[in-house]
Amino acid sequence: MTTDADEAARHKAKMVKRKAVQDAEVASKTVEKGLLIVNTGPGKGKSTAAFGLMLRALGHGWRVGVVQFVKGAWETGERRALDAFGERIAWHTMGEGFTWETQDKARDIAAAGRAFEKAKELMADETIRLIVLDELNIALRYDYLPLADVVAALSARRTDLHIVVTGRNAKPELIAAADLVTEMTLVKHHFAAGVKAQAGIEF
Repeated sequence: MTTDADEAARHKAKMVKRKAVQDAEVASKTVEKGLLIVNTGPGKGKSTAAFGLMLRALGHGWRVGVVQFVKGAWETGERRALDAFGERIAWHTMGEGFTWETQDKARDIAAAGRAFEKAKELMADETIRLIVLDELNIALRYDYLPLADVVAALSARRTDLHIVVTGRNAKPELIAAADLVTEMTLVKHHFAAGVKAQAGIEF
């Protein structure tokens, strides 16, 4: 008959072996570098995850930057909260709204161009360790920016700079250049049940 003590001993032995494997795996990773991270996919949470990573970086005393490529003059909770960090955040909302709102491709292309110039300025600022390029994937999807130029610029970032790109439909070329790609999968969304975008959840 198996006793609680036997079960506890088996579990402990199993976890000792697992810890040894995990410790060896962690010890084998010796490269430290700035990452190109892509959050994409049809599910909710791409920008939310990027801003969560930004909060982590701020907790380590880093200076960070944000360039928003599509979102216009929305007053968002994350912007209000992160404003408290003052000069440690360089935040630039460069978009004029979603493309179905502006309905002017030339205007959208011009806005995206200005946003990417601002992104390159932040990339050249050696005091900044992490940059979020929010909804850059949308600008690339609609050909508002030359894909090859964007991928080349991101790939040429300094070795200690981390960049997070968000937005659905990430281009294969960007995915190939990235170090980390996460696809948010849509399983269920309250919008389909008639629930509107709510402060504190969507913005």
